[in-house]
Amino acid sequence: MCGIFGALSHHSAELIDRYNNLKCCTDTLTHRGPDGAGYECAGNAFLGHRRLSIIDLAHGAQPLTVDNRRWWITYNGEVYNYRELREELEGLGFHFETTSDTEVILQAYRQWGENCLEKFRGMFAFGIWDAKKRTLFLARDRLGVKPLYYAMQRGVFL
Repeated sequence: MCGIFGALSHHSAELIDRYNNLKCCTDTLTHRGPDGAGYECAGNAFLGHRRLSIIDLAHGAQPLTVDNRRWWITYNGEVYNYRELREELEGLGFHFETTSDTEVILQAYRQWGENCLEKFRGMFAFGIWDAKKRTLFLARDRLGVKPLYYAMQRGVFL
């Protein structure tokens, strides 16, 4: 299990000002991910991650980015059929830097958009930030095995 946290604001300066507080919010999830931590402010979005290392121990750090830092993901869970999806995406011309299911989810979203959820078999919760379009996509597995909570606080989506 891992722990994910994020914040979205209309003003990137607001997130930068709150960066240390946002890191602290992420670190309250240490019990869910004791093996590592990652934080990224990408424009109007902050993504945080606490990691429990299971798949791709050497290259599975998050938040993960692709395409010249345009796309970002923070993710908790496991997609059981990620190897098959990776093969399908490679056949469509995608290249992978890691062997993690995290990167497969991100590339699947780039290929199929929200319809990528129809392809995933597993338990998961994730947030994907498109820094160019300034859009956030949040999703969880159909049964809600992995938690995904959200709230608005003082104009910031958490």
